[in-house]
Amino acid sequence: MHKPVVSGGPILSQVMLVGQAPGDKEPVLKRPFAWTAGKTLFRWFQDTCGISEADFRSCVYMAAVCRCFPGKKLTGGDRVPSEEEIANCSFWLHREIKILKPRLVIPVGKLAISQFIAAPRLDEVIGSQQRITFAGHRFDIIPLPHPSGASPWHRMEPGKALLGRALKRIAAHPAFQQCANTMSGCE
Repeated sequence: MHKPVVSGGPILSQVMLVGQAPGDKEPVLKRPFAWTAGKTLFRWFQDTCGISEADFRSCVYMAAVCRCFPGKKLTGGDRVPSEEEIANCSFWLHREIKILKPRLVIPVGKLAISQFIAAPRLDEVIGSQQRITFAGHRFDIIPLPHPSGASPWHRMEPGKALLGRALKRIAAHPAFQQCANTMSGCE
């Protein structure tokens, strides 16, 4: 893993977004989802709720399974963190949940989703809302696919429809609506 640690900053929120790990641009830009995948992610929230990236970042606590860039694969693209790296970083996610006590967690991508629930296939979990207990706290999760440009899953069916369903569930969730009341408006 390559330092520095990337953090979304100290946001007190009942909504938490959990990604996989920062890419190579995030440490330079000093924020999660700062590059191509982030542009797609924030466009989803803009198109569904009319929420700007700045408003989203000011209201939703952003975390990750691993906090440092895992490096590149030999064949190109970002390396997926190993089980050992995930275990080494798991303390942080558990502590954040215990401190924040979120009412809604939005895991983004299969690796993040699998930290909370079994996710054999994305089409079995995207678009669903589940109530779980994690780190001694009970909350809802609404998983999203990873907004990577390398994956066409969210741009074709059934991914496109399931993504739309997931975003509508997030927008309708009471914790997100409460958060949105402090933003420019997602009703």
